[in-house]
Amino acid sequence: MTPAINAAKKAKIPFTVHEYEHDPNCASYGLEAAEKLDIDPARVFKTLVADLGGELVVAIIPVEAMLGLKHLAKAAGAKKAAMADKALVERTTGYVLGGVSPLGQKKRLRTFIDSSARNHPSIHVSAGRRGLEIELSPENLAGLTSAAFADLRQ
Repeated sequence: MTPAINAAKKAKIPFTVHEYEHDPNCASYGLEAAEKLDIDPARVFKTLVADLGGELVVAIIPVEAMLGLKHLAKAAGAKKAAMADKALVERTTGYVLGGVSPLGQKKRLRTFIDSSARNHPSIHVSAGRRGLEIELSPENLAGLTSAAFADLRQ
């Protein structure tokens, strides 16, 4: 059990947990999940944390995409965004990089989901550790994280 799975259970939403053997030499955790679970990479989303000049926010985007920091800043109403310090991300979320879930974080952060998520009945995000994914509807993910949908890809 992870805090992410516990959050989904507590909310009583439909979800499925998928587990696979994580290769520690793999560079892209999200693409590894898509490959090992045999699912379209467009349905696998990564959880990134950005710094808006003192405020950390979460961006959830497809694993094959690059985060457009200007797009995120605009969606958040900020002047600019930069990727957050890795150690700060781990301390704030309670998760290790490659296993950061948008659910069950130690500190709730403002969250934005790329609008492409709405093209799918369900998407996969990290369930809180490398090799563990949670599948749920984009609307339920948005509801659990109080997220806004926005175009976030570069």
